[in-house]
Amino acid sequence: MTYLQSSYFFDYENELIQKLVSTYLTHDISEKEKAIGLYTLVRDQWKYDPYSISLTEDNYRASTIAGRSTGNCVEKSIVLIACLRAVGIPARLHLGKVKNHIAVERLTEKFGSNELTPHGMVNAYLNGRWLKMSPAFNKSLCTRFRVEPLDFDGETDSFLQQYNSEGSLFMEYTEDYGHFGDVPLEFMWNNIKVHYPHIFDTGEDIREFKL
Repeated sequence: MTYLQSSYFFDYENELIQKLVSTYLTHDISEKEKAIGLYTLVRDQWKYDPYSISLTEDNYRASTIAGRSTGNCVEKSIVLIACLRAVGIPARLHLGKVKNHIAVERLTEKFGSNELTPHGMVNAYLNGRWLKMSPAFNKSLCTRFRVEPLDFDGETDSFLQQYNSEGSLFMEYTEDYGHFGDVPLEFMWNNIKVHYPHIFDTGEDIREFKL
Protein backbone atom coordinates (compact mmCIF):
# COMPACT_ATOMS: atom_id res chain seq x y z
CA MET A 1 0.00 0.00 0.00
CA THR A 2 1.23 3.48 -0.78
CA TYR A 3 0.63 6.30 1.64
CA LEU A 4 -1.85 7.97 -0.69
CA GLN A 5 -4.25 5.07 -1.16
CA SER A 6 -7.69 4.77 0.31
CA SER A 7 -8.52 1.63 2.28
CA TYR A 8 -11.26 0.14 4.39
CA PHE A 9 -10.03 2.29 7.29
CA PHE A 10 -8.86 5.36 5.38
CA ASP A 11 -12.03 5.56 3.28
CA TYR A 12 -11.60 9.12 2.09
CA GLU A 13 -14.02 8.71 -0.81
CA ASN A 14 -16.83 8.74 1.77
CA GLU A 15 -18.98 11.87 1.64
CA LEU A 16 -18.19 12.82 5.27
CA ILE A 17 -14.46 12.92 4.56
CA GLN A 18 -15.00 14.68 1.25
CA LYS A 19 -17.02 17.34 3.05
CA LEU A 20 -14.19 17.87 5.55
CA VAL A 21 -11.62 18.39 2.79
CA SER A 22 -13.80 20.27 0.30
CA THR A 23 -12.33 23.66 1.25
CA TYR A 24 -8.81 22.37 0.62
CA LEU A 25 -9.41 20.83 -2.79
CA THR A 26 -8.08 23.79 -4.73
CA HIS A 27 -4.83 24.53 -6.52
CA ASP A 28 -4.75 27.95 -4.85
CA ILE A 29 -3.74 26.38 -1.52
CA SER A 30 -0.26 24.91 -1.00
CA GLU A 31 0.29 21.45 0.47
CA LYS A 32 1.71 23.10 3.57
CA GLU A 33 -1.42 25.23 4.02
CA LYS A 34 -3.64 22.21 3.47
CA ALA A 35 -1.76 20.19 6.09
CA ILE A 36 -1.88 22.99 8.66
CA GLY A 37 -5.58 23.60 8.09
CA LEU A 38 -6.57 19.95 8.25
CA TYR A 39 -4.42 19.32 11.31
CA THR A 40 -6.06 22.19 13.20
CA LEU A 41 -9.52 21.11 12.05
CA VAL A 42 -9.13 17.56 13.35
CA ARG A 43 -7.38 18.65 16.54
CA ASP A 44 -10.24 20.91 17.62
CA GLN A 45 -13.40 19.56 15.96
CA TRP A 46 -13.27 16.24 17.87
CA LYS A 47 -12.93 16.32 21.64
CA TYR A 48 -10.31 13.95 23.01
CA ASP A 49 -11.77 10.93 24.85
CA PRO A 50 -9.47 8.04 25.84
CA TYR A 51 -12.10 6.14 27.82
CA SER A 52 -14.27 4.62 25.07
CA ILE A 53 -12.35 1.80 23.42
CA SER A 54 -13.57 -0.33 20.57
CA LEU A 55 -11.42 -2.76 18.63
CA THR A 56 -14.15 -3.52 16.10
CA GLU A 57 -13.21 -2.84 12.49
CA ASP A 58 -16.00 -0.38 11.79
CA ASN A 59 -15.02 1.83 14.72
CA TYR A 60 -11.66 2.56 13.10
CA ARG A 61 -13.00 3.67 9.73
CA ALA A 62 -12.34 7.34 9.12
CA SER A 63 -15.94 7.86 7.99
CA THR A 64 -17.30 6.31 11.21
CA ILE A 65 -15.11 8.52 13.39
CA ALA A 66 -16.00 11.59 11.31
CA GLY A 67 -19.65 11.08 12.24
CA ARG A 68 -18.92 11.40 15.97
CA SER A 69 -17.97 14.36 18.15
CA THR A 70 -15.19 12.68 20.16
CA GLY A 71 -12.25 10.41 19.52
CA ASN A 72 -9.12 9.02 21.11
CA CYS A 73 -5.63 9.71 19.77
CA VAL A 74 -5.65 6.82 17.27
CA GLU A 75 -9.14 7.62 16.01
CA LYS A 76 -8.36 11.31 15.48
CA SER A 77 -5.13 10.36 13.71
CA ILE A 78 -7.07 8.11 11.34
CA VAL A 79 -9.40 10.95 10.36
CA LEU A 80 -6.44 13.26 9.74
CA ILE A 81 -4.63 10.65 7.65
CA ALA A 82 -7.73 10.10 5.50
CA CYS A 83 -8.09 13.86 5.01
CA LEU A 84 -4.43 14.31 4.10
CA ARG A 85 -4.51 11.46 1.59
CA ALA A 86 -7.72 12.87 0.12
CA VAL A 87 -5.90 16.10 -0.79
CA GLY A 88 -2.84 14.29 -2.15
CA ILE A 89 -0.50 14.42 0.87
CA PRO A 90 1.10 11.05 1.77
CA ALA A 91 0.32 10.14 5.38
CA ARG A 92 0.67 7.15 7.68
CA LEU A 93 -0.17 6.10 11.24
CA HIS A 94 2.55 6.13 13.90
CA LEU A 95 2.04 4.30 17.21
CA GLY A 96 3.82 4.37 20.53
CA LYS A 97 3.34 4.40 24.29
CA VAL A 98 3.14 7.59 26.35
CA LYS A 99 3.12 8.39 30.05
CA ASN A 100 0.93 11.21 31.33
CA HIS A 101 1.88 13.18 34.46
CA ILE A 102 -0.98 15.69 34.87
CA ALA A 103 -4.63 14.91 35.71
CA VAL A 104 -3.89 11.19 35.83
CA GLU A 105 -6.25 10.19 38.66
CA ARG A 106 -9.08 8.96 36.44
CA LEU A 107 -6.61 7.53 33.96
CA THR A 108 -4.91 5.47 36.67
CA GLU A 109 -8.27 4.40 38.11
CA LYS A 110 -9.56 3.12 34.78
CA PHE A 111 -6.39 1.74 33.20
CA GLY A 112 -4.43 0.83 36.32
CA SER A 113 -1.57 2.97 34.99
CA ASN A 114 -0.72 6.48 33.85
CA GLU A 115 0.58 5.02 30.59
CA LEU A 116 -1.51 5.03 27.43
CA THR A 117 -0.91 2.52 24.66
CA PRO A 118 -1.10 2.42 21.77
CA HIS A 119 -0.88 6.17 21.40
CA GLY A 120 -1.47 7.40 17.88
CA MET A 121 -0.02 10.24 15.86
CA VAL A 122 0.42 11.04 12.17
CA ASN A 123 3.40 11.14 9.81
CA ALA A 124 2.86 13.40 6.79
CA TYR A 125 5.22 13.77 3.84
CA LEU A 126 5.81 17.45 3.10
CA ASN A 127 8.61 19.11 1.15
CA GLY A 128 10.58 15.87 0.88
CA ARG A 129 10.42 15.02 4.60
CA TRP A 130 8.26 12.92 6.91
CA LEU A 131 6.93 15.15 9.69
CA LYS A 132 5.25 14.03 12.91
CA MET A 133 2.05 15.61 14.19
CA SER A 134 -0.36 14.73 16.97
CA PRO A 135 -3.95 16.03 16.72
CA ALA A 136 -5.09 14.30 19.93
CA PHE A 137 -5.59 17.11 22.43
CA ASN A 138 -8.18 19.70 21.40
CA LYS A 139 -7.57 23.33 22.27
CA SER A 140 -10.26 23.55 24.96
CA LEU A 141 -8.81 20.52 26.76
CA CYS A 142 -5.36 22.07 26.69
CA THR A 143 -6.72 25.28 28.18
CA ARG A 144 -8.34 23.29 30.97
CA PHE A 145 -5.06 21.63 31.92
CA ARG A 146 -2.93 24.76 31.33
CA VAL A 147 -1.01 23.18 28.46
CA GLU A 148 -0.15 25.02 25.27
CA PRO A 149 -2.04 23.40 22.37
CA LEU A 150 0.16 21.75 19.77
CA ASP A 151 0.28 23.82 16.62
CA PHE A 152 1.68 22.46 13.35
CA ASP A 153 3.67 24.79 11.09
CA GLY A 154 4.09 22.44 8.14
CA GLU A 155 7.88 22.47 8.50
CA THR A 156 8.79 20.86 11.84
CA ASP A 157 7.60 17.97 14.02
CA SER A 158 4.75 18.72 16.42
CA PHE A 159 3.85 15.67 18.47
CA LEU A 160 4.88 16.11 22.11
CA GLN A 161 3.64 18.42 24.87
CA GLN A 162 6.39 17.66 27.36
CA TYR A 163 5.57 20.39 29.89
CA ASN A 164 2.57 22.48 30.84
CA SER A 165 2.62 26.27 30.98
CA GLU A 166 3.88 26.14 34.59
CA GLY A 167 6.88 24.00 33.69
CA SER A 168 5.56 20.75 35.15
CA LEU A 169 6.14 17.53 33.24
CA PHE A 170 2.99 16.74 31.23
CA MET A 171 3.74 13.72 29.05
CA GLU A 172 6.59 11.65 27.65
CA TYR A 173 7.00 8.94 25.03
CA THR A 174 8.26 5.70 26.55
CA GLU A 175 8.07 3.35 23.54
CA ASP A 176 7.94 3.74 19.76
CA TYR A 177 6.14 1.03 17.76
CA GLY A 178 6.90 2.56 14.38
CA HIS A 179 4.66 3.53 11.47
CA PHE A 180 1.95 1.67 9.55
CA GLY A 181 0.45 2.13 6.10
CA ASP A 182 -2.95 0.95 7.35
CA VAL A 183 -4.58 0.46 10.75
CA PRO A 184 -2.91 -2.57 12.46
CA LEU A 185 -5.99 -3.67 14.37
CA GLU A 186 -4.66 -7.02 15.63
CA PHE A 187 -1.42 -5.40 16.80
CA MET A 188 -3.43 -2.81 18.70
CA TRP A 189 -5.72 -5.45 20.21
CA ASN A 190 -2.81 -7.57 21.44
CA ASN A 191 -1.00 -4.47 22.73
CA ILE A 192 -4.00 -3.43 24.84
CA LYS A 193 -4.45 -6.94 26.26
CA VAL A 194 -0.80 -7.09 27.32
CA HIS A 195 -0.75 -3.66 28.99
CA TYR A 196 -4.21 -3.69 30.60
CA PRO A 197 -4.88 -7.33 31.54
CA HIS A 198 -7.38 -6.39 34.28
CA ILE A 199 -9.82 -5.19 31.62
CA PHE A 200 -9.96 -8.69 30.20
CA ASP A 201 -9.96 -10.75 33.41
CA THR A 202 -13.35 -12.25 32.51
CA GLY A 203 -11.60 -14.36 29.90
CA GLU A 204 -14.03 -13.17 27.24
CA ASP A 205 -12.93 -11.74 23.92
CA ILE A 206 -14.24 -8.25 24.66
CA ARG A 207 -13.72 -5.94 21.70
CA GLU A 208 -15.71 -2.92 22.83
CA PHE A 209 -15.98 -1.26 26.23
CA LYS A 210 -16.32 2.11 27.97
CA LEU A 211 -14.22 2.67 31.05
